[in-house]
Amino acid sequence: MKAGGNTARESGWPDDLRGPVSSLPDSSRILVALSGGLDSTLLLYVAAACHRNVCALHINHQLQPNHSQTEQFCRSLCERLAVPLLVERVDVAVGESGSGGLEEAARLARYDVFRRVLGAGDLLLMAHHADDQVETVLFRLLRGTGVTGLAGMPESRRLGQGALFRPWLAVSRDRLEQVARDVGLSWVEDPSNTSLAFDRNYLRHAVLPGLKERWPGLLKRVEHSARACAESDTLSHRLAELQWQMCSDSGQLRLASIQALSPLEQRNLVRWWIHRQGLKMPALADWDQSLAELVQAGEDRTPEIRGDGFSLRRYRGYLYLVPNVEVPAHSAGLEPGRTLQWGPWTLRLTPTATTPEAAPPPIRVSTRQGGERLRFEEGGHSRSLKTWLQEQGVPPWERALLPLVYHETPGASELIAVGDLWCSEQYSGSAPAAGWRLIVERDCD
Repeated sequence: MKAGGNTARESGWPDDLRGPVSSLPDSSRILVALSGGLDSTLLLYVAAACHRNVCALHINHQLQPNHSQTEQFCRSLCERLAVPLLVERVDVAVGESGSGGLEEAARLARYDVFRRVLGAGDLLLMAHHADDQVETVLFRLLRGTGVTGLAGMPESRRLGQGALFRPWLAVSRDRLEQVARDVGLSWVEDPSNTSLAFDRNYLRHAVLPGLKERWPGLLKRVEHSARACAESDTLSHRLAELQWQMCSDSGQLRLASIQALSPLEQRNLVRWWIHRQGLKMPALADWDQSLAELVQAGEDRTPEIRGDGFSLRRYRGYLYLVPNVEVPAHSAGLEPGRTLQWGPWTLRLTPTATTPEAAPPPIRVSTRQGGERLRFEEGGHSRSLKTWLQEQGVPPWERALLPLVYHETPGASELIAVGDLWCSEQYSGSAPAAGWRLIVERDCD
């Protein structure tokens, strides 16, 4: 249910600020990301005037010397507005900032909190404005981004279980400051905002003033260009969705189908596929060449494109997106009543009777070492596991990860299960001969 605010207070704010905030979709709760700066402080005032279900979320990165005073300012402000406040302290280590620098590390920590805190039906409001949008577009342009990045920040998007909204993306920073000063608002300045060591600050203080003076309509022009890029990005995604329906089979891409597409369409489809899995795009100097080598290579070749946490590989006429998987380095015992996690597989041993007559023999789980053989029927001929896996069409990279389950007896070791592909009748079916049922499941089951 949408909750109205104090009518008298709501009417006191100018329409260009109040309108986008008062017209938010229905929500369980509205959280305002409150840093204590001018923009977010003003947004909290307006949101509290327009809605009753408002609370504030302050994330203390503990990076600035005045972080305790800023947190106390937020507490006092929320107490004055009778708005509940949630404070989250995060640790952002300089050594863990990665290639994106400390700014990026702090942003990632911030969004981790957002995703964790947002519940179903919650809205998170952020006070980004038109100047922030221009900074974002220019920053991404200088980093060599494509249309997805040049689309800038979206006005709204899903985040965690809730949604993120930026109601003031069309409002300039000068306008927000004018309103804040007119009503005598107080806020806290972040000492780092004036440091030109940070790329965004350099754009804000050393680049944008001159651009705005030369082109007074800069904010609107960039907004228009960003919107055009967003539309182009949407169409590219829609094309990829349609081509995925034509080229995919059981979650993989048919090479014959993708080879019929132009190089541009191939790249668009593969990038969409990676993005859909929530993975980062590989940093490649030449996407066209790398993808062409992967798609056009002969059947006897095994090219791949490696990304952060995954790889693109081909096998028997299909293109696979393969997440990196870690499995135990050594064999592990499987005990009754306990679940063993083995990469994406889970293994359990359960009795078929309430009170089993006897404990199971030792059960060991391991990966392939080479030379394994399996016997489908007791007393029957054994077969090479390697040959059998090839016949089943199991890709080479999966063969090395499969959990192999062994029934251990004095002086002997019998293979009784191969991942979720096969299990001996001694440990499967409605009445396993061993009196114990082996259950092997994969995460995607």
